[in-house]
Amino acid sequence: MPGSQTYKFKVGMTCSGCTGAIDRVLKKLDGVEKVDISLEDQTVIVQGTASQEDIFNTIKKTGKSVSPL
Repeated sequence: MPGSQTYKFKVGMTCSGCTGAIDRVLKKLDGVEKVDISLEDQTVIVQGTASQEDIFNTIKKTGKSVSPL
């Protein structure tokens, strides 16, 4: 099993509801250890063993625009 990785994404968020939704779905994803969301910077930083693709697809399911950084 690979070690812990850190991935950073640019996510279009407009309010605390957006950040809360992203936080909830990511914390349900297997392999996610830590989630750091900045509404001001429009970034989501995820640490864990989940793949970048799985994290990306999970964020995308919230309906927000997302791109890896």
